[in-house]
Amino acid sequence: MRKGGGGVRWRLVEDARAVMERDPAVKSLWEALLCYPGVHALWMHRIAHALYRARLYFLARVVATWSRFLTGIDIHPGARIGPRLFIDHGMGVVIGETAVVGADVTIYQGVTLGGTGKERGKRHPTVGDRVLLSAGAIVLGNIVIGDDAKIGAGTVLLRSVPAGATVVGVPGRVVSIYGRSVPPEAPEEPSRAELAAAVAALEARLEAAEERLRALEEEQEGGARGSSHRLA
Repeated sequence: MRKGGGGVRWRLVEDARAVMERDPAVKSLWEALLCYPGVHALWMHRIAHALYRARLYFLARVVATWSRFLTGIDIHPGARIGPRLFIDHGMGVVIGETAVVGADVTIYQGVTLGGTGKERGKRHPTVGDRVLLSAGAIVLGNIVIGDDAKIGAGTVLLRSVPAGATVVGVPGRVVSIYGRSVPPEAPEEPSRAELAAAVAALEARLEAAEERLRALEEEQEGGARGSSHRLA
């Protein structure tokens, strides 16, 4: 990479060119530079990340907070972002502190790269190169998304997937790898405790149904007796 001011200018142009390569709606380099909040969020994240690495945590969070206010994109200063990330539309995107995003990744609106709780250490996803994260995808935990993977819109992914995988559904399941279909996974065998709970729930429903049936029968018998008395 070039150094000094030329290097900064080169990174700005590189960000804009990533937009132009992956969004057919953009008409010019200036439009990509000035009208895409995903580009602006990247610029501000680089400043916040530099402050974070210098242990100026409060200032880093201030910059990140202003970035979120201006762009609607929430990137923690500690997140490691690779070159040529394209965040399209971007509103509602969340990238956690220990997330790692590779090169040439595309992220659409509403995507979350988050954690699963209050655990410490590496607790956010690692995203490989050239990955596509569709609108509303939720990727949680210290998992790995392999290079060239595609995560479908609205998918909730809680475990690692291999390179080239296409993942859809809730929870996310791999339906193909580099275009080749993957047989559906066999459902997991329920545990004894789960079976016992299911049986208990069925028994409770059966008892409730029998109670309702007895109540209806008694009501009908009472009605029949009343009618016979009136006829007599």
